[in-house]
Amino acid sequence: MPTALTHDDPAHLGPYRLVARLGSGGMGTVYMARSAGGRTLAVKTMHAAIAADPAARTRFRLETDAARVIGGRFGAKVADADPSAPTPWLATEYVLGPPLDEAVEATGPLPEQAVRVLGAALCGALAQLHRSDVVHRDLKPSNILVTAYGPKVIDFGIARAIGDIHLTHTGSAVGTPAFMSPEQATGQEHTAAGDVFALAGVLVHAARGSGPFGNGQPADLLYRVRYGEPDFTHVPAALIPVLARCLHKDPAQRPSTGQLAAQLHDGRGEFAEHLPPALLGEIGRRAVAVWQPPPPRAAPPQVPAGTTPVTAAPRRPGPSRRALLLGGGAVVAAAAAGGGLWWSRRSPAAGEDGAKGADGPEQTRNIDPLWTNEQINFRIDDWGLPVPYAVEGVIHLPFMATIMRFDPRTGSRTEDIQADGSPWGTEVVGGTEYLLGTRWNTGKTHPPACVSTWDEKQNYVKPTEAVADGTNAALDGNQLLCISGMVAYVAVGTGKDSYNGFLASQRFTLRALDIRAGRQLWSKPLPVRPDKSQRLHFLSAKVVGDRLVALQETGPGTVRVVVRDIRTGDVVWDKPYGTVEKTEVLQCPLAIGDGRIYLGGDRVRALRLSDGGQDWATGKGHTYSAPVFTSGVVHTVGEGVGLAALAADNGEKKWTEETSEVNEASTAWAPVLTERYGYYRNGNLLCAIDLKTHRVARTYKTAAGRFYVDTPDRLLLGMGEKTLSAYPLK
Repeated sequence: MPTALTHDDPAHLGPYRLVARLGSGGMGTVYMARSAGGRTLAVKTMHAAIAADPAARTRFRLETDAARVIGGRFGAKVADADPSAPTPWLATEYVLGPPLDEAVEATGPLPEQAVRVLGAALCGALAQLHRSDVVHRDLKPSNILVTAYGPKVIDFGIARAIGDIHLTHTGSAVGTPAFMSPEQATGQEHTAAGDVFALAGVLVHAARGSGPFGNGQPADLLYRVRYGEPDFTHVPAALIPVLARCLHKDPAQRPSTGQLAAQLHDGRGEFAEHLPPALLGEIGRRAVAVWQPPPPRAAPPQVPAGTTPVTAAPRRPGPSRRALLLGGGAVVAAAAAGGGLWWSRRSPAAGEDGAKGADGPEQTRNIDPLWTNEQINFRIDDWGLPVPYAVEGVIHLPFMATIMRFDPRTGSRTEDIQADGSPWGTEVVGGTEYLLGTRWNTGKTHPPACVSTWDEKQNYVKPTEAVADGTNAALDGNQLLCISGMVAYVAVGTGKDSYNGFLASQRFTLRALDIRAGRQLWSKPLPVRPDKSQRLHFLSAKVVGDRLVALQETGPGTVRVVVRDIRTGDVVWDKPYGTVEKTEVLQCPLAIGDGRIYLGGDRVRALRLSDGGQDWATGKGHTYSAPVFTSGVVHTVGEGVGLAALAADNGEKKWTEETSEVNEASTAWAPVLTERYGYYRNGNLLCAIDLKTHRVARTYKTAAGRFYVDTPDRLLLGMGEKTLSAYPLK
């Protein structure tokens, strides 16, 4: 649905006046536009930085050509285009109808007759492409718009001429894992038969609300596509034999589009006659929305009178090292001195402490978040906690088989990344995004896991030479712990894959992989997990000097602090973590400094990094959050205490928060510290404690329970089970 233009969006592209945004992603933005005669169009653009790449321009030109090939009957009719412009653009008719995935989500799975007529119409669309020697290669529900006159196929960003290998080399899998053909999943030639395979997946989704190979990590999906049997649960019985033939692993056994169309529908009746009333109503609602007044353009940031404008520094890719351990929910994030610390040495700006806004005194209590995105259910289970992080001016949130992306200015969700890799662990090093992916084309029944990189320009996951030989990339328990000195520390397994936790027959090892040299440095066995366990081996990890420090679940419910020598992988020492009521405490960033590891729980403890000996511990009587270490001080949140500061060398109390309203102080997550404030949740509020006065300076309304620093965008990101929110970081 249309949203407001930002203050820096262009007013025109070619002869078309832009009136609203329809969506934005890593490759470009799609706008709603009007012609001089009042015609409504959709104008797709490419970001200028990407347009500087000649190969990207070539793909945009091919996308334009493919859109022209399919024409207005089966696609969005092309009105005009200029692939050679400084900002390449493509203008098409504005299609009055929802994407198929949104239609199914809003109105439910389609009845059998609607699925049949939809499939027959899509066969016509694909036949039109194939007659021109073009294959789509990314047919999926979100690329099909449902109108009252028939479906329209869109988004030809990776379409290409049959036999053309110049833009996508053999061995690289490009597309959406859930709807890839087996040959496409292995990076082999994708022919017209591959589009038929994808079409069958689309029709299964239309009939039951999910694809034939389910959901999950990309590696899982690609494995099922290659070796698994399709799931036809809730698909009408008469459709199953037809769709099963289309989903045959051998392309030669699949029907042509003409044969499939004849098996699905005889062509009688209008398309709309076969659609359920609820879907027709949704199409009508979308059509009416086009004629509503467009939202006003967002105003540029205002500089209050009497202040000196400050030129923003160029956006940087983020901290040089930001590690995410999503399987156990841990984040190892060090921006400057320690996890949870964010330094800001700027002078107070208008709207901060002591400043007054244009409408009077500044609000300091119960402030609304800058924005909240409530459209996604961030389901939390034992496998891990979704963790947001900033890269290249976009907020990324890896979860399940998708890396969701959000605009840091508005919180709106932009184009997702569907990656051939496991987002259980992601780390940004020098602006490059690393994850644990799959090494295909090895001749192995179970392709091995490998360290991969996400290529923003090419829009695909690229494997490195750092391969964990003999492993099964499809196992849910695989995780990337962290990267240090271009060595990746990974937990990887062998054995049969399972869709419901570990199997006792699986065997996992902790390995060190040299990313540059592409070789394994060492491998150490890990304890066997019981059947159906969904607790990963590692909850948090960090490299300090020549030591790998990790919180490791060595058995059911048993968590230990394990320190290893990074040169050999040998255990230097390990100790029980202690008593913890909330497992989230074990998934926070590790607090390490001055030669000690600081732990929360039923008391705060300091263990020596050298030998694990205990230097000090607070008395029992309170529950404490995971601590944060900064410059000789340990900060923690105590139940009934609030924010407290302890001396790192001996644990003596330096100060505690001076407020009586701390009965609901949450100890489930570590506090976040800046140079001025300490942030933590208290009841339904996010409290900002002044580190000089030890009093509450501000409170923000929040539904989040975990908070992460987005340094480049000066945001504090709050994660709830169903929300992602942003607060100003001061």
